[in-house]
Amino acid sequence: MLIGGMWTLFTLRNSLLSGIKSGIAAARQAKGTVVKETERDLPMKWMLFSLVLFVIPLLMLYQAVVQQWSVSIPMTIIMIVAGFVFVSVSGYLAGLVGSSNNPVSGITIATILFASVVLWFLLGGDSEIGAVAAIMIGAVVCCAAAVGGDNLQDLKAGYIVGATPWKQQLMLGIGAFSCALIMAPVLNLLAEAYGIGAPTLEKPNSLAAPQATLMASVARGMFGGDLPWGTIAVGAGIGALIILVDEILKARKARFRVPVLAAAIGIYLPLELMVPIFIGGLISYAVERWHKVDPNDDEARDRIHRPGTLFAAGLITGEALMGILIAIPIVATGKPDAIALPAGLNVGEIGGLVVLALVGWWMYRVATRPAVKVD
Repeated sequence: MLIGGMWTLFTLRNSLLSGIKSGIAAARQAKGTVVKETERDLPMKWMLFSLVLFVIPLLMLYQAVVQQWSVSIPMTIIMIVAGFVFVSVSGYLAGLVGSSNNPVSGITIATILFASVVLWFLLGGDSEIGAVAAIMIGAVVCCAAAVGGDNLQDLKAGYIVGATPWKQQLMLGIGAFSCALIMAPVLNLLAEAYGIGAPTLEKPNSLAAPQATLMASVARGMFGGDLPWGTIAVGAGIGALIILVDEILKARKARFRVPVLAAAIGIYLPLELMVPIFIGGLISYAVERWHKVDPNDDEARDRIHRPGTLFAAGLITGEALMGILIAIPIVATGKPDAIALPAGLNVGEIGGLVVLALVGWWMYRVATRPAVKVD
């Protein structure tokens, strides 16, 4: 994932530099210059002021934890650099395969590994606070990558429908600040209702947190000396090989390509998540072949897939919201089975299959309706 992220950043370097230059150029424009409503962004000076405004509290938080300015200041610098790099990668991949497949955990692991290497040279391999510092840097970049990928999806949607960018950006900034106030209570609710992490006697069916365990293992491994460098080297080799294959396909102008980050997602994510994604890709390909859609005609592809995509997005969001809503009566009553059906009405697996079949039929009906053309 680290190799893929670095390669993607390398391929995006011109776009990133172009974006920075255009932002600076816009900031230097004389007052009174007429700009199209659909091209107006928030002023660059506001962005820089906001960056400083929110970096200072993070610097103080790092200092409160590590109690060393010689560590907290480098942590802040690493956070800014890694955040810029990996949020760019996150935004690119969110645009490639959708924000629901944003590899936030992979990006966070890469950030922790990068931060651990830098801190290892600054603090030494036997530092007691090195692992904590690396994880704290990774936590900030993790949130930035998650929010960044989602925000870029919103801005692209706004671009398609002709929205005003600066108004979107303002509300996205308010949303990012608001989610920080909501996240902690929701996580506490889930932890109390289901438990998070390793199962316990009180919470035998806790929500798994394999990514968090992996991140902690990476950070401790760097400063404890037991990180499996051989496995990391094999992963780097596989990433380099995928990049080579993709470049060969690109040179041959092949219709089939192997983007390294998309391939890394297939390797990284659990099989139970990748199978439905793979099947969905096959269905999408079959539908496009059935309708004889030109692969390069994005408008035609969007028109065919839009109803089913919106329905599927609603299912993803609904599943997450229902998990939170179900946790409320569990916490309020203190009973894990607060909303369970009575024993005599236990429908078991058959009932679940029936509901799944009905949802599948409903999705088919929605997806086969003619899409409304947006002018």
